[in-house]
Amino acid sequence: MNDNIEQQILRLFENWAGEKATSILPLAPSGSPRLYYRLQSESKTAIGTHGSNPKENRAFVTFSKHFKSRGLPVPEIYAVNSEENIYLQEDLGSTALYSMLPKKGEIFSTELLQLYKKSVAKLAELQVKGGQGLDYSVCYPRAAFDKQSILWDFNYFKYYFLNLCNFPFDEQDLEDDIQRFADYLLETDCDYFMFRDFQSRNIMINGGEPFFIDYQGGRKGALQYDLASLLYQAKANIPHDIRRELLNHYLDVVETMVEVDRVKFEEYYYGFVLIRSIQVLGAYGFRGLIEHKEHFLKSIPFALQNIRWILENISFPVEMPELIQTLSNMVSSTRFAPFDQSKGIESPLTVSIHSFSYKKGLPTDESGNGGGFIFDCRFLHNPGRYAPYKKLTGRDEAVIHFLQQRSNIADFLNHVFQIVDEAVENYIERGFSSLQVNFGCTGGQHRSVYSADQLTKHLTEKYGVKVKLKHIEQERKNWVN
Repeated sequence: MNDNIEQQILRLFENWAGEKATSILPLAPSGSPRLYYRLQSESKTAIGTHGSNPKENRAFVTFSKHFKSRGLPVPEIYAVNSEENIYLQEDLGSTALYSMLPKKGEIFSTELLQLYKKSVAKLAELQVKGGQGLDYSVCYPRAAFDKQSILWDFNYFKYYFLNLCNFPFDEQDLEDDIQRFADYLLETDCDYFMFRDFQSRNIMINGGEPFFIDYQGGRKGALQYDLASLLYQAKANIPHDIRRELLNHYLDVVETMVEVDRVKFEEYYYGFVLIRSIQVLGAYGFRGLIEHKEHFLKSIPFALQNIRWILENISFPVEMPELIQTLSNMVSSTRFAPFDQSKGIESPLTVSIHSFSYKKGLPTDESGNGGGFIFDCRFLHNPGRYAPYKKLTGRDEAVIHFLQQRSNIADFLNHVFQIVDEAVENYIERGFSSLQVNFGCTGGQHRSVYSADQLTKHLTEKYGVKVKLKHIEQERKNWVN
């Protein structure tokens, strides 16, 4: 299937560029089923996109052309095929604002604050100027973020988070509360373009300036929603004083275009922070609790932290006692509390992780405990079969994107994490000193290397245990790990 898609993208690129592409490399997948490729020829580059939903594609292309005509920071659309399932867009580089967020223990730098200020300023322009004259009839699935949209989001949260986690609630009382809350939120001005998923992963930094992508779910709505989405993005964990500064900067820019009652804006703003946080937890529940995707599971505590802050600091002029009680019970639960890393740090346990080639034989066990887990990666789609990847390894970006987009390695690793996590927690509790985990593939170069690296990162971040990583086949080639 993917090979056929790539051929179609290559033909569209050649028709647009007037020359053949010299390379086509998959990009990291997003949370959607869309496929992205970077194509390059001797003189041109573009991002090729395949989306299976023509209505969604039509919305993105229409929005992009309109925003571009208004001088807004979005990618130019170069070409669209007749079936409207493939299009070429401007290559805005590989640096997302998300990748620049501070790591644990680092500060929110002045440079990053300036990028956020530029981003919220351009957001204001996109919402106000971009919304003027926009054809909202192409929006998918709805033309406006209306009451139905809010109820859809809430039901997603109810069924994919509350129910899955067995948090108690009275369904009728909760339904009555969310009906009232939705009516309250929609009292504010809802006549602007609403990006819908405005977060740092959808902001590309190119030449020091922000550009926006992935707004195909956009529709008419309130200004507050997108700002809430960005400043309370769960894993971004932006400090509250920075959020306040960015809120004020955003309002300064909005006031140059439309009249704003700052007090009323802020009142509704925190309501949209809450409804966005609820929507996000529904998505995390589906992606994390059902699909077992590690990234989404890791984000749940941050989303709960945002809701806890709202409950402790904001009161709303609408009665919703069951909703408040349900959310309070949820954030006080210890279900998603992170593992106590001090146990892992103080444990005698060392996890030895190897990548290896089946052609050269299985890794030896130096602990004397008879070895441990051996995971066979050979069933995964092998990038080593293709010329552009033959000299690369599982640490090269092109290979990583290939594996993420053209194999089911994410599902494979999710299962691996579940199995190994149980062993690690048991061994920490019992005071064991060693565990070995091995990943094998044909050459010990691509799939096994990536898998070993990912497990190393996962165990280090989650448990703080000592990890010894060895890429056997690559280190035989004098590759420095």
